[in-house]
Amino acid sequence: MPDLKLDDVTLHYEIDGTGPPLLLLAGMLSDSATWAAFLPLIKDCFTVIRPDNRTTGRTTPWNAPADCSLMAQDALTLMNHLGFQKFHVGGHSLGGLLSLEISHLAPAQVATVTVLASGRVRSPRTAGVFDALLAVRRAPEGEEIWLRALYPWIFGNKFFEDPAHIETALEAARAYPFAQTTDAMAHQVAAFRAFRPKAKPEQVSCPTLVLYAGQDLMIPPEMAGPSFAAIPNLTEATIDHSGHSIVWDAPQEVATHLLAFLGANPI
Repeated sequence: MPDLKLDDVTLHYEIDGTGPPLLLLAGMLSDSATWAAFLPLIKDCFTVIRPDNRTTGRTTPWNAPADCSLMAQDALTLMNHLGFQKFHVGGHSLGGLLSLEISHLAPAQVATVTVLASGRVRSPRTAGVFDALLAVRRAPEGEEIWLRALYPWIFGNKFFEDPAHIETALEAARAYPFAQTTDAMAHQVAAFRAFRPKAKPEQVSCPTLVLYAGQDLMIPPEMAGPSFAAIPNLTEATIDHSGHSIVWDAPQEVATHLLAFLGANPI
């Protein structure tokens, strides 16, 4: 799939489907593949654009400047390069915050924002989780152990009812050829720590959907909710049985909410 050459990175992206443009941004430790289970549910209705954020996937070099404002600008530059004068944007976790930043950068272009399992909050525990995962990953045999340590933080209770789910997820993650390296992970974590959003909730002018994950340990809904309350045109919903990785735990429910929201706010 195509790449876009920018000043300091070559941005890889995937584009699928047909219909109005929908830009989807991955969260921490993830790339365009994070939408794999979700994409088939929406690509018949939208042209879905999925970039690999800096430090992830096939965007190179991994050690280019990784400020989150640059990630938002990269995505906006990509949409302009593709000729989309108006588009929907959504993101998971960090990607949700980047979506709000894009609406701040280009309010006339962004038709709607969708934020999935995210919050405009600074949680020392979340940063501590990433630091611990990095330490585990750098230990002997850490490439498998860190993933096992990650899963309880990102998946809901149902995922663990069948132990085979853990082994299947582990096998897929270890086989993925574009997985973020340890050094790239550390680079992204540093960018996350330094991120200070410029988009103020009360200034978000477009319709905004926020979906919370009821079993989210990374960003609990009760912590995230107040951070979005000032958005003027806000729709909120909670998927009770989902963990932080909401598009893997509950892809059909997310698609149902998203399609209804975008259908009510067409381009």
